[in-house]
Amino acid sequence: MFLVIVMLLSAFIAGCGQQKAVEEKPEEALPEQGTVETVDEELEIEPLSPKVKVTVGMKEVVSDAGVLIGMAKGYYEELGIEIESVAFNTGQDMINALGAGQLDVGCTVTASGLFNAILRGIPIKIVADKGINVAGQGYYRLMIRKDLVDEIKDFEDLRGRKLAVVGTASLDEIALDRVLNQAGMTTSDVDLQVIRSFPDIVAAMSNKSIDGGMIIEPFVTAAMDADIADPWKDPSEYDPHAQTALLVYGKSMLERPEVAKRFMIAYLKSVRDYNDAFFKDINKDEIISILAEYSVVTDKELYEKMFPVGLNPDGFVRMKGVQMDLDWYRERGLLKGELNAEDVVDNSYAEYAVKVLGSYQ
Repeated sequence: MFLVIVMLLSAFIAGCGQQKAVEEKPEEALPEQGTVETVDEELEIEPLSPKVKVTVGMKEVVSDAGVLIGMAKGYYEELGIEIESVAFNTGQDMINALGAGQLDVGCTVTASGLFNAILRGIPIKIVADKGINVAGQGYYRLMIRKDLVDEIKDFEDLRGRKLAVVGTASLDEIALDRVLNQAGMTTSDVDLQVIRSFPDIVAAMSNKSIDGGMIIEPFVTAAMDADIADPWKDPSEYDPHAQTALLVYGKSMLERPEVAKRFMIAYLKSVRDYNDAFFKDINKDEIISILAEYSVVTDKELYEKMFPVGLNPDGFVRMKGVQMDLDWYRERGLLKGELNAEDVVDNSYAEYAVKVLGSYQ
């Protein structure tokens, strides 16, 4: 067991998932598409000169593939962009840096702090998808202790159970709440535990101090391999519209549209390489090698086992998912004003990139 937990700790929170046969095309499981359908052959994208440094706040997890692959393959460099990765202790620190113009791009998740910053007039926009669950292969999900699978068969069986999240008033509580909503419950109907890391949630299931918890890859796979937890129901049954992770532009990026547009072109080229690899088996060894080198998940064999993070190859954000998150925060008094998805999302950069690259096929 000690070796299992060490392995979990070494992997950190990742955004790739357990690969199984996929019958549907990847785009069918991804967010709604935009209206752009054809390439504009008159657009000639010149590289920026001199080169521009773009700072990106990220944890270098697998769902950051749109940045990591482009760094490795030179997609950003060929458009005159030099990427500098910046680590942050908390999501709020990242939001503050984006608003102050000290950080250009953020790889993050929905949070009341992000939306309240926008309500205060701080120029921040959600500009692209950075992670969703693929139907049938959810990389972020509720897991149940393996010895309880015969007791916890349906949503109602979760009532009163001891369930863990890494944080409240956040994506994690939202996700668990939507699981419980399927039986007319909320997180107030369970014994909600806050355990600040995914490896510790798995460890708590191992010693039977909790019944289940919200887990992300690679810890889903690790918990399954160690026979600690069961993946239970797929997120497509309880949270099909979720927009799990986001690409965000800050003040300094929004004020430089030519940089912002070129960044998105490189980002979508990278995401398309990821989709080709994990859903079409095109150049998969190459992409796994890149991610193993550039991301925190360094074990190449894990990429063959984990559920794959969904990354929209056309970049568009799931507007319904963002609106559902906004509604959740507002209903609980966590927003300091009224916001709609259209107020916080700007898909125009993705639309521009698709106009240049064409829709993903």
